[in-house]
Amino acid sequence: MKLSLLVGAAVGYVLGARAGRERYESIVRLARGLAGSQTVQSTAGVLQAQVEDLRHRAKDAVSHKLHAGTNGANGSNGYRG
Repeated sequence: MKLSLLVGAAVGYVLGARAGRERYESIVRLARGLAGSQTVQSTAGVLQAQVEDLRHRAKDAVSHKLHAGTNGANGSNGYRG
């Protein structure tokens, strides 16, 4: 009884590992195919350009706010404590 249980477990493990490896290879092939797709490459390029534009606009906005904040720090904020 114990031997048949061990053999069954071993066979199940081998078959599961083989199926898992085959599924992994299938997923890798699919991912590589998608990554090499012209549509995906084009979309990634557009998104990268949009992110870069947003980064520049955010940087300019923060720089402008910081610059405006230093001009207001000369005591002309209306407080006459």
